[in-house]
Amino acid sequence: MKIFCSRANPTTGSVEWLEEDEHYDYHQEIARSSYADMLHDKDRNVKYYQGIRAAVSRVKDRGQKALVLDIGTGTGLLSMMAVTAGADFCYAIEVFKPMADAAVKIVEKNGFSDKIKVINKHSTEVTVGPEGDMPCRANILVTELFDTELIGEGALPSYEHAHRHLVEENCEAVPHRATVYAQLVESGRMWSWNKLFPIHVQTSLGEQVIVPPVDVESCPGAPSVCDIQLNQVSPADFTVLSDVLPMFSIDFSKQVSSSAACHSRRFEPLTSGRAQVVLSWWDIEMDPEGKIKCTMAPFWAHSDPEEMQWRDHWMQCVYFLPQEEPVVQGSALYLVAHHDDYCVWYSLQRTSPEKNERVRQMRPVCDCQAHLLWNRPRFGEINDQDRTDRYVQALRTVLKPDSVCLCVSDGSLLSVLAHHLGVEQVSLLLGEPFFTTSLLPWHNLYFWYVRTAVDQHLGPGAMVMPQAASLHAVVVEFRDLWRIRSPCGDCEGFDVHIMDDMIKRALDFRESREAEPHPLWEYPCRSLSEPWQILTFDFQQPVPLQPLCAEGTVELRRPGQSHAAVLWMEYHLTPECTLSTGLLEPADPEVGGCCWNPHCKQAVYFFSPAPDPRALLGGPRTVSYAVEFHPDTGDIIMEFRHADTPD
Repeated sequence: MKIFCSRANPTTGSVEWLEEDEHYDYHQEIARSSYADMLHDKDRNVKYYQGIRAAVSRVKDRGQKALVLDIGTGTGLLSMMAVTAGADFCYAIEVFKPMADAAVKIVEKNGFSDKIKVINKHSTEVTVGPEGDMPCRANILVTELFDTELIGEGALPSYEHAHRHLVEENCEAVPHRATVYAQLVESGRMWSWNKLFPIHVQTSLGEQVIVPPVDVESCPGAPSVCDIQLNQVSPADFTVLSDVLPMFSIDFSKQVSSSAACHSRRFEPLTSGRAQVVLSWWDIEMDPEGKIKCTMAPFWAHSDPEEMQWRDHWMQCVYFLPQEEPVVQGSALYLVAHHDDYCVWYSLQRTSPEKNERVRQMRPVCDCQAHLLWNRPRFGEINDQDRTDRYVQALRTVLKPDSVCLCVSDGSLLSVLAHHLGVEQVSLLLGEPFFTTSLLPWHNLYFWYVRTAVDQHLGPGAMVMPQAASLHAVVVEFRDLWRIRSPCGDCEGFDVHIMDDMIKRALDFRESREAEPHPLWEYPCRSLSEPWQILTFDFQQPVPLQPLCAEGTVELRRPGQSHAAVLWMEYHLTPECTLSTGLLEPADPEVGGCCWNPHCKQAVYFFSPAPDPRALLGGPRTVSYAVEFHPDTGDIIMEFRHADTPD
């Protein structure tokens, strides 16, 4: 059966009705999920297996049957580990039906259907009793309900319900305990993701300063966590103000509460500075003794940095204090971690929380609207003074005192820059271009469609800035990101090919075959080809009626595994001034290291089939491409493949 789905086209701005398969939505979720990344997380898998074995042994040593409840089973991997470790029976809960169906097949293929029951329900709907989903309560609780923030996927309510209704009192739990850590830092770079800085504009009358409104300056910012690959932030970009502080722990073997709470830690600043940002991560201990530990700590806080596991499904957290505060070396302060049932936030107190009634404060919420309009990378982009200077330089070359100015971008300050350059009326249509609905780099071609719509209102000789744009690409080898699209096959001795096939089928759907947006400054890679220009878009002219097409073959200049093609846009403000949303400088000629624009997401087109990570380096030496821009829909259709790979 086919269904009609509405989709807002971010390039043209129109709402389109498309005919889709009835299973379209869940295919998208599977295609963009982190299942493959989790299955490739060797450290996670091994530690869970060790913890499950130990828990089953403790129950067996007491002369009891080992009955396991696995909440959020996914592929059924942890349930199969439990049965292999000697569990008598396992109840595997999975609310997402396509995933539950896959788990049933994987369990059957691995020969565990007689000892694992997959239950397609939310855990809070599971019943216990003679006629229930489970005949009795379990005595081992196995879960993997965690996100980068630990509790953001609803772990606390799920644990709370499970202890009340599904497991025995003081059951064995894997993991047994989680601990959240925090470190206070000063970081101009990260603080620029949350606050609007004064913007300096050099004019004929000297330097002018655009000062943020008071309500923007005093706003505590967006309440959501900023999750990033903290290991890719240079230590030079922040100053450590505190030791690593264990903020709070949760014992999963006992009753868990989802009620709001706060936890404080007294510390003495290591140096004087401005307290702005809290870096945070967690670890989970799989056993009561804490001998089996899985940690998300960044390299400077990791016990064994050389053995760190790369993962993308769990990263590290950046939290912003409501306001920056001066701290003095050696003068004691209190860092307070607050949480409700789904979110964590931090505050800094100068007196003991027991004596401060303000400590139980509500979760910060943006009240200036700017944080609702601009995301964190956008704040960083607007605060980039070098970028502002380039726009000012370009504006000076096109501004005239006797015409009308029209600025087309979301939340742009270009019109303010033009005003500060002393021009009351200018003959110029300008844009950054930046639009909040854009996900992929070329979605900002919406500027071209707006330019076309107002064409009749542009006077003779009117200028358009940027004057043109171009689409560029480079073939890369990722250090780690390839794992999210690489088949797993066998995971800790269990056959999960069914999951690989399921992801592959999901990727065969239209939107899942498109390039994916990724902030590549967080994901190191090296270029195997020279970057090349694919298409150009002339903003001086309206959108053409005919498609723009390009095809060809690119030679790979460096040895390595070609995992993907990365695409980005470059905007030519004037013939002399270009801004790139991708590569900021030529790749290192020897190793091909890439420096990416940290304010933008680049488009990643993963090659299919994915290169075998166990294959010898070398492989295909050329990549063919075919790219077509359809002006009627605004879509860019592309195909990249190894030129010496058969169809």
